[in-house]
Amino acid sequence: MDIGGMLARNARRHPDKEALVYGDLRYSYRELNEEVNRLANALAGLGVHKGDKVAMMMQNSDRYVVAFMAIMKLGAVAVPVNYRLAAPEVEYIANHSDSVAIIFDPEYGELVDSLEGKLPGVHHLIRAGAGDRPAGALDWDELVRAAAAGEPGMTVDEWDDCEILYTSGTTGRPKGAVFDHHRIIHVGMAMVVHMGVNPKDRLLHLAPLFHSAQLNLFLVSGMYVGATHVVMRVFEPRAVLETIQRERITLFFGVPTMYNFMLQVPDFDKYNLSSVTRCGYGAAPMPTELVRQALAKFPTDQFYNLCGLTEGGPGGVLLEPEDQLRKPGAGGKAIVNTEARVVDEAGRDVAPGQVGEFIIRSEMVMKGYYKNPEATAETLRDGWLYTGDLATIDEEGYITLVDRKKDMIITGGENVYSTEVEHVLYQHPGVLEAAVIGIPHPVWGETVTAVVCPKPGVTLTGEELRAFCARHLADYKIPRIYKFTGPLPRNASGKVLKRVLRENYRGEQQG
Repeated sequence: MDIGGMLARNARRHPDKEALVYGDLRYSYRELNEEVNRLANALAGLGVHKGDKVAMMMQNSDRYVVAFMAIMKLGAVAVPVNYRLAAPEVEYIANHSDSVAIIFDPEYGELVDSLEGKLPGVHHLIRAGAGDRPAGALDWDELVRAAAAGEPGMTVDEWDDCEILYTSGTTGRPKGAVFDHHRIIHVGMAMVVHMGVNPKDRLLHLAPLFHSAQLNLFLVSGMYVGATHVVMRVFEPRAVLETIQRERITLFFGVPTMYNFMLQVPDFDKYNLSSVTRCGYGAAPMPTELVRQALAKFPTDQFYNLCGLTEGGPGGVLLEPEDQLRKPGAGGKAIVNTEARVVDEAGRDVAPGQVGEFIIRSEMVMKGYYKNPEATAETLRDGWLYTGDLATIDEEGYITLVDRKKDMIITGGENVYSTEVEHVLYQHPGVLEAAVIGIPHPVWGETVTAVVCPKPGVTLTGEELRAFCARHLADYKIPRIYKFTGPLPRNASGKVLKRVLRENYRGEQQG
């Protein structure tokens, strides 16, 4: 069982089936397998060996899929890099991961070139497309043109490492979570079990493929069963709707922000989305009101909340379609081959309704953090992954995340969970986006502060939102400060960077 072997098997079973669509480019499984083999053989010819790390600084494309699968076939280790990172951050990840090669899109050539002399372990730079070439960089087309299309012949075991996924680094240096083929295949299989990913599916990849959810939950599950993959380079709401209609997409995953912006397309109803049978969302909490709107607008009620984290594969809990409105805001129950608990500081299960830390153990959980035994020991304890998420569990066993430990606000000795307040703000018809943070206060400890992006053409006031919140929240939970802004700062996974917001507004105080 190895990820590269999935592709080879599909090429043998149904060679002429459509495997990959990217713009006007279409690959059958035979063609995709041969292209992957050419790149794998080219990398081997450059001296990339089993176990070597290969960084990928690429946007979504056909070549992203080819590069990832080629690395898998060699038994090498893929290091997906967030292409929005600055040069020092890329330098850190490439060096920390011991990458021997970097495959990069041409638009990042200048950034890569700026790192000349700063990447002592990187022996090969490979430009994946036309454009300026940094000094010493190799050209993808030239490499694959000269390489054989046959199988590389590398023996890859399910216990061989295959990925190092660096956390988003919202606090401090990012940490590299290490996974082997066994773990990632189980991540993909979980989607086969829960969401019914099957050979007839046409999967739309619109979230970044360097993100563990899009890469492992859906690219790997689709490869496992031999589905068709449709890849979009960037998210643009109208283009997504057009692609769903044109390519007859059956299943896609998006972060809540994507759903929010798709639902804002003025003529949403003109698009034929009848092919869609299942929708997944996750990576950040999705306000209940947004779930209601999506259920009303999309032609299917088969929505799934995938609530996990990078270190879990991502794995964790899942909320089934029948529970979307019955258990609003809940993350769900543990997915297949996973156990989930909510525990206190002593590691004891909390009573229903009490807040504790969300922990999991699973076939999918990372092996550990690369070259960071201290952080590994802190996060993996007695076989359990301590997520750092605060949560509750109800009498039926449904787990609901209430906040990150670091995002919980303490005001006047009372705990305020930012997601609870955000869910209320999202119910206001004029709010497009909202984030709630704590700002230091000399008397109360912290002041509950709402940072709000209004919908286009809407003017909001703090008084209006304060009155709205007062109908739904206890007094101490109601934001005292309201800041109105444009789009909220987010990382590429769709998570709001509350650290940035706290830095922006920490000088503000209000009683």
